[in-house]
Amino acid sequence: MKYSFGNLPIAIALLSAAASVALVAQDTTAKRGVRIGLTYAPGSRPGVYVTPIRGDGGDTLRAMLQRDFDFSDRVDLLGRDGSGAADTVYSASRGMIAYQIWKSLGAAAIVQTTVTPAGVHVALHDVAASAMAQVQDFPLPPARYAPDWRFAVHGLADEILRWITGARGTSQSRVAYVRAGRVHVADSDGAADHPVTSGGLAMSPAWHPSGRYLAYGALSGWGWQIMLTDLTNSSSRAIGTPSGTNMTPTFSPDGNAVVYAHGVEDGTDLYAADAFGGSATPRRITVGRGTDNVAPTFRPDGQRIAFTSGRAGHPEIYTVDVDGSNAELLTPYNFGDESYRSSPDWSTDGRLIAYQSRVGGRFQIMTMSVRDRSVRQLTSEGENEDPSWAADSRHLVFSSTRSGAKELWVLDVETGRARQLTHGGGARLPAWSRVIDK
Repeated sequence: MKYSFGNLPIAIALLSAAASVALVAQDTTAKRGVRIGLTYAPGSRPGVYVTPIRGDGGDTLRAMLQRDFDFSDRVDLLGRDGSGAADTVYSASRGMIAYQIWKSLGAAAIVQTTVTPAGVHVALHDVAASAMAQVQDFPLPPARYAPDWRFAVHGLADEILRWITGARGTSQSRVAYVRAGRVHVADSDGAADHPVTSGGLAMSPAWHPSGRYLAYGALSGWGWQIMLTDLTNSSSRAIGTPSGTNMTPTFSPDGNAVVYAHGVEDGTDLYAADAFGGSATPRRITVGRGTDNVAPTFRPDGQRIAFTSGRAGHPEIYTVDVDGSNAELLTPYNFGDESYRSSPDWSTDGRLIAYQSRVGGRFQIMTMSVRDRSVRQLTSEGENEDPSWAADSRHLVFSSTRSGAKELWVLDVETGRARQLTHGGGARLPAWSRVIDK
């Protein structure tokens, strides 16, 4: 079969040359991982092209889909090299999908999107099969560019990624963090950043599994209290122990309990409180005997907790059953060791625990395999603290000084690719939500 589309050969040559260059920022301490998918070989990423989208909001919609696909680190996006060659190929074909040409350019999937009165119509083409693989209409909020519209587009991108790779994306999620003593919330791409607390000091936000609620520590006349805020109506209330120091909360995987650190004089221990009523008396979990036991994080099945404890003489990561039994040191410890390991976060697939460890006088992000306790250092540039996993157990958000100011960065642990999430300085203590359906 012949194709005669004017300047198409030139466009193909330009696109082929551009496809050979990968322009990504990498942390050299990480290694490339293996990806699997529908119509492409294991060990490679499928090439995906998002066609131009006509109609009101089409340019913004396309840019968001491209960015979400790019940030997923699971596909190679054709047409974002700045040359315009891929768009020339599509334009020259007059909107038809010339499968053989796209196959020669390394495309595995073509995403065609059309704006409709109620939202968008999406058609996914499987290039290898030379056929349309999926068609679906998606509603979108009527107010284009508004935060709800943008968040719905993130959900659209996540579903298309599921069609292509078999695993849903995580763009439809949010990151909470602290800046200047206030809790902020931003979308996973850094957009729609806004404070959700005002006045006083707040720290250590934690997401409810639904994404509707945030728990965090807040300084009041009674000391540090655990506050629970409903993001749908901004209502807040205190939970847990009413006096002393209460900090570093986390929700249980089922969302019914909040575990936090509580202390009155010397040291803190972990306590569990009902998040939404029920028992009024918090239940003690750890017995630290005057040491600080803080920063709990649940194993996905809810049966075990990792946390930071100073019971060895300096901070290390421990695990304990949810009833307080079977406490065990997780991180390696040698007598006389002056290491500092803290701020654990358990991945959603249960395989890894991320934490910060002092290396050469600066904190770096590490992961430990729960199965064999092998340790991997993920960062080396600047000071890097307080990791939090995305729902895909592949991306981490953390606070870093690598740009010269303390900002949030996102790291793909498989490829080492890093991207800056916040700007303005002073961002710390991030927490990444699960995917939020709305």
